[in-house]
Amino acid sequence: MGVLDIVPAGVLTGDQTRKLFEYARENQFAIPAVNVTSSSTANAVLEAARDIKSPIIIQCSQGGSAFYAGKGLDNKNQEASITGAIAAAMHVRTVAAAYGVPVVMHSDHCAKKLLPWFDGMLAADEKYFKEHGVPLFSSHMLDLSEESKEENIKTCAKYLERMAPLNLWLEMEIGITGGEEDGVDNSGVDNASLYTQPEDIYDVYTALSKISPNFSIAAAFGNVHGVYKPGNVKLQPEILHNHQVYVEQKINAKKPLKAEYLKSQVGNPEGEDKPNKKYYDPRVWVREGEKTLAARVKEACSDLGNVNRL
Repeated sequence: MGVLDIVPAGVLTGDQTRKLFEYARENQFAIPAVNVTSSSTANAVLEAARDIKSPIIIQCSQGGSAFYAGKGLDNKNQEASITGAIAAAMHVRTVAAAYGVPVVMHSDHCAKKLLPWFDGMLAADEKYFKEHGVPLFSSHMLDLSEESKEENIKTCAKYLERMAPLNLWLEMEIGITGGEEDGVDNSGVDNASLYTQPEDIYDVYTALSKISPNFSIAAAFGNVHGVYKPGNVKLQPEILHNHQVYVEQKINAKKPLKAEYLKSQVGNPEGEDKPNKKYYDPRVWVREGEKTLAARVKEACSDLGNVNRL
């Protein structure tokens, strides 16, 4: 029995998402989550998943969403990020089934200061649900790890209450991911903050499980964004297993997830031990192409007298 025997091709929601994750757990494999910044990157991910016959998670970050909408748009009040995330989800929904693979359409880390982006996506989910009976996205991530544990859990519970009627999955983070991404800079935090404690996991589970079963906990085990010099980062993936055993014993559950982790990242143009995420990010080079094309289109319009005509 394969994945397509339990869930359909296309974007998954609600029980379908949970069934996929449970199938992966039971069959001891992990599903990568790939950030996309354009329809072409989304298509490349779908093509790869099709060719190797794998389910896939496609996700947009706040910055990636703004890029998807176009760097020419103002992102005041997260409007470009909201528009880009919706555009990405609509695109993936339109083409995913044609590729014949199950897709979890996800939004990546959302810090407290980015909550207007999260609210905008939820509003789009609610509108889509009224029209189609399913949300636009499969899932969303709240990353309030910079806030107190109490505020983090309280805010996640509030949002999960809103998401549950839509059959949306919530990923929440507790414990800080090091490094920097989309303006959230944790590169200078104390190393002790990079490791989540088992009691924290249980507190999250206790609060959220009362609302919906459709949630997951992103616990920190020393992981960081980007590439860092060996020795500066000490990954301890075994603590993820220990957290699950701890909660299992508390609630008398079974089948903890198997702990797996990202071992390396690609691309080191300036040296094997140097951070380089900002250099290999495709958004940098795609944007240069966009600027060149935009300049040429303006020139053509000017040549044809097609300026200030709106």
